[in-house]
Order: sequence, then structure tokens, then C-alpha cells
Amino acid sequence: MSVVIPAKDDAALLARCLGALAEQRVRAWEVIVVDNASRDETADVAAGYGARVVFEPSPGIPAAAATGLDHATGDVIARLDADCVPPPDWIERITGAFVEDPDLAALTGTARFAGGPPWLRRPLSSAYLGAYVALVGSALGHVPLFGSNYAIRRTAWLAVRDEVHRHDQLMHDDMDVSIHLGPCRRIVRDPDLSVDMSTRALRGGGMLRVRRGFHTVVSHWPRELPWLRWHRRIRHARAAGRSSDRAALGAAGEGGPGIRTPSAPPRRAP
Repeated sequence: MSVVIPAKDDAALLARCLGALAEQRVRAWEVIVVDNASRDETADVAAGYGARVVFEPSPGIPAAAATGLDHATGDVIARLDADCVPPPDWIERITGAFVEDPDLAALTGTARFAGGPPWLRRPLSSAYLGAYVALVGSALGHVPLFGSNYAIRRTAWLAVRDEVHRHDQLMHDDMDVSIHLGPCRRIVRDPDLSVDMSTRALRGGGMLRVRRGFHTVVSHWPRELPWLRWHRRIRHARAAGRSSDRAALGAAGEGGPGIRTPSAPPRRAP
């Protein structure tokens, strides 16, 4: 598994993130830090922890994240933000999910705010991420990826890499990838796949985040209008159900497992 971390002027927070990755029960195949034109020691910190440093001069998270995903060589690519600290079983949990579910295209988790008053961290986290999942999920017709904590199968990324808007700084990169994965690929949200996250997301810029979210969704219209995506998802689910029924009938005809073929009634003794 590869881990991709886009970063810009995040040396101090990045050190905490990479330190946590070094203490994983299952180590990553590679850790890639994408230096997005930093003016601090971000690249030096990454190299000091043994990460592979990739430089992306085009400004913005969409460009940096896409460049990291492009350079990843693992079968599964996990995405973290530099201000996040994963627990020791983070990689183990992700790899296990993809091994157990061959149809899984992407897995997304959640986060806990690590700063601020302790009694306020849980409700703030729930409100912040709950609103994101509810609002964006209704527009997409499926679970959206959460950019600070998700993983995608490399084959799924290769299928959409040329479609994402990597040079549009106003895009939410996680929402953009979610839209292009589409409602017919299997995306799962694991509420127990959590990371600690700094509270800087709450420090102003709320209207900009709303603007970016609206821009990301509307930029894909009219082809990706919500009701069209929901229709595609329902149609896909029905088709998958019919395929399962046909497979079950085929197994029944062959005396497949779990289905008994009728036997002749017992003969009575004369």
C-alpha cells in the first residue's frame, strides 16, 4: 500500500504525521510526500523520515494530490493530510478491507479534532463531518470520499485520473474524485477508520469551503445532476440484483451449494 500526503509549508505537522506512519503495525510499501512549492523545511522533514518526495509546482491541493496518486505504485493508495495523525492500526485496517472485498474501489474514513476543549472535540467532529457526508452524499448519490482519510484501489484511480480537474484550484479534490468514480463503483465508509486532525479547518474560510464545494458539484452539471446520479445508482443496483438471481438459478440447476435438488420420495416397504 502507498500513502500519499500533499503538503505546503507544513513541516511541523508533517513530522507528527510521518512519525505516526513509522509506528504502524503494518508498514506502508511507500510514503510519498508531494511538496507543493513549500517555503519551509517540508521536503527535508519528509526525506528525514524516509518518504519519497515529489515536487509539484502547480499550486493547489487538486494538483498536488493527483501528482501523488500518479506516482504511487501500490495496489492500494491511501490519502492523508499533513495535519492528520493515524492510529497504529490504520494501514492494517485499510489493507484488510481491500483484501476482504475484491469489488471495493475506495474506502473512506472519518476524523477527530485533536485540538480545542476536550469536551467539544467529539460534537464538533460529528457536526463538521456529518454535514459533509449528508450534503455531499445527497448531491453525489453515494458516500463521498473524505480527503484527509481515504484509500483508493490503484486501478480505480487509473480509470479516472485523466478526468479529474487537477488544475482547478477551486475544486475540492476528494469530491472531484468521488464524482468521477461514479455511483456504480463500490465506495464504503468505515466509521471506525479514524485519524486525529488539527482544528485548522475550523479557523475561518468557511464561506470559501462552501464556495469550493458548490463549484465542485456544479462544474460537473448537467451530466452529473443529482437525480441522474441517483437514477444510475438505482439502475446499477437492480442490474446487479438480477445478475445475482441468474447466478443463483444457474447454481440451482447444477445442484450448487446451499440449494438442494429434489430427491425421489422414499419407497415404502412391501
